[in-house]
Amino acid sequence: MDTVSWLSYTLLGVFHGINPGMGWLFAVALGMQEKRRGAVIGALFPMALGHAISIAVVVFIIALAQQQLPENVLRIACAVVLFGFGAYKFFRARHPKWVGMRVNFKDLTIWSFLMASAHGAGLMLAPLLLRTPAAEASGHMHHAAMGMADNAVMLLSAVGVHTLSFFVVTGIVAVIVYEVVGLALLRKAWFNMDLLWSIALMIAGVVTLFWKH
Repeated sequence: MDTVSWLSYTLLGVFHGINPGMGWLFAVALGMQEKRRGAVIGALFPMALGHAISIAVVVFIIALAQQQLPENVLRIACAVVLFGFGAYKFFRARHPKWVGMRVNFKDLTIWSFLMASAHGAGLMLAPLLLRTPAAEASGHMHHAAMGMADNAVMLLSAVGVHTLSFFVVTGIVAVIVYEVVGLALLRKAWFNMDLLWSIALMIAGVVTLFWKH
């Protein structure tokens, strides 16, 4: 995987971290409810875990599809899904609702997984994932196993880099909003980012269609 791909995974993590729907908005709300910064910071770990699981599911599905489908077919399918999902979010933006603010580590992890999945966070990585060569089958079982192991390590590393940048940016934004900005900006920021996110998904669909390795 080249430097551009690693940088792209990192920047997508930054973009996801800025989006209030991915976690920092909820973390700030928890902090304000409990009136302490520790609640904001404590919410970040399960949120990052849920985000990583959502990303990993998409990575696994695309890696599996690369073994079963021709490259052009898979690229067109991913492009259609991305653009269609972005258009759906653009015209009909809805968010999963939570039952309340009394949540534990497991609740926050599940919430983060659902939010990341509902926003298509993993789908945005499709252009990069399709540029990662699939592990090719080999006549020698040992070589085939080594190739699959190397491919799995590379993909898991990409998920890790993306999640780390998401975690850092989400934490910085959450603490700044909690300590400095407060509630005044939250509602406005939410909807502005939703519009930008929808457009970004559609752009990612176009990029997936035409960006070949």
